[in-house]
Amino acid sequence: MKWPCFVGSGPQRGIALIAVLWIVSALSVIVTGVVHSVRSEVRLVSVARQSTEAAALGEAAIMLVLQDMAASGNRPAHLTKVEVSYQGQPMVVEVMPMTGLIDINRAPVALLASLYGVAGGIDAKSAQTLAEATVQVRSERDARGREVGFEAEQDLLRVPGVGYDLYARLSRLVTAQAQGSGRVNPQAAPEGVLRVLAGGDAVRATALAAARDKNPADLDSTVLNGEFLDNASSPRYRLQARVALADNGQVVVEHSVDLRPDFRLGLPWRIFHAEHWMQAPPAKGV
Repeated sequence: MKWPCFVGSGPQRGIALIAVLWIVSALSVIVTGVVHSVRSEVRLVSVARQSTEAAALGEAAIMLVLQDMAASGNRPAHLTKVEVSYQGQPMVVEVMPMTGLIDINRAPVALLASLYGVAGGIDAKSAQTLAEATVQVRSERDARGREVGFEAEQDLLRVPGVGYDLYARLSRLVTAQAQGSGRVNPQAAPEGVLRVLAGGDAVRATALAAARDKNPADLDSTVLNGEFLDNASSPRYRLQARVALADNGQVVVEHSVDLRPDFRLGLPWRIFHAEHWMQAPPAKGV
């Protein structure tokens, strides 16, 4: 039996060949796209797995430090770093009394103005206006006549004139939960807050932080604005663990904790805020 031949002659063969080549090319593009998509998904799954594992390690490190603080009764009055190892992973947990941050619920106008001017990078007149607006917003009263205040740091965005860019520059330096006098304990303050207390002198703030890390007694607070200082302690702490990733990035785990026992739940402490995020590896050459 002879099969019919559908291949034409001359130009028809050329057209058919071009069509076949286009089909092959299109299939090649599709296959390449699928392979790239699969590889991207594999990388995303791998990153997600690493992030989850790192967050769990950071949680464990913080719990170990909290357990030791509860068992020993140790209440650091200054910012301190504790080395922890869990499942063979070395980590550092930073323990910071929340009195080392600027309390947006209780800080005086002058301290808020310094915060906006130094850390926020805005001019003195605008900083003073924002400071006064902050006090006005936190002093608003509800239907029962109670001051509403700020429940979280993000509530600063309620203040007219505070946008996301400004808030991002302030967010690591403030708290709404310190429950102190509204002034700052320089022994517990991170470098960014020390810079605010030093009137924007970054060199002095760096030197003060370095001296304190070596020996807390070496912190010379006389060079800071005394009106903003208070050495009172607090049962509230912010604990932060950093877990290294394979690409030199980090997962940062952070808990805000009140070390007073929670008798209602039968716990030795109360965690009132927890979060974690990924920090990208430093750029090459930096």
